[in-house]
Amino acid sequence: MLGIVAHFSASAAGWEIDPVRIELSPQQQTAALTVKNSSDQVTSIQIHSVAWSQRDGKDIYIPTKELLVSPPIVTIAPKSEQVIRVALRRQADPANELDYRISLQELPPQPTPNFMGVKVALRVSLPVFVQSINGGVAPKMEWEILQMPGNQLKVIMRNSGNAHIQISDFALYLPGHDKPLGGESGSTYVLAGQTHEWLLQTSALEKIVNNRLRLTAYTDAYNVDTEIVLHKP
Repeated sequence: MLGIVAHFSASAAGWEIDPVRIELSPQQQTAALTVKNSSDQVTSIQIHSVAWSQRDGKDIYIPTKELLVSPPIVTIAPKSEQVIRVALRRQADPANELDYRISLQELPPQPTPNFMGVKVALRVSLPVFVQSINGGVAPKMEWEILQMPGNQLKVIMRNSGNAHIQISDFALYLPGHDKPLGGESGSTYVLAGQTHEWLLQTSALEKIVNNRLRLTAYTDAYNVDTEIVLHKP
């Protein structure tokens, strides 16, 4: 659902944030983010944006002025909320998705004179995706499974498309069986043109027939249910 705001919410120790992901387009270059302070204390938050890229499976964040957040610092009273405006300050790319993140960093209050503990400041990072000028951006997943030493399987996913993919979880099965050999849960973003690898431990490699495994995966674009040939060293 490119070009609109994804309306999901999340909470983090006194914060409620809606949405948790923003999607912009050449036709919609602004969005609103609502942060609610559900605690009984005043909270101050600093907000800034970064350009987001990946290299060798690692996230890279670079400060940017291409994405404007306003106001950059907010103080929210208990049980109150603040609207934060997000605006794209450059043209969308002609053919590829643009990727950013918004970071919300709590500014801890001054400790009281008798305070002896440690205050931990909250920090939340939200993705921002910008559709291309020509539209039609989409991920393209290419999966590969390698047998590794020590009863391990390396699962490789290459995103050869021109937009991100978010993988919430995946699992490997023997064809015709319902019990997974292994899998991974949790959210993983793979940006356009990037590759991500997972190393899974399994004790059932000897049960694999004809070097084939069934893979199921759940993503924010489409779900996968396919058989893949296992490559051995």
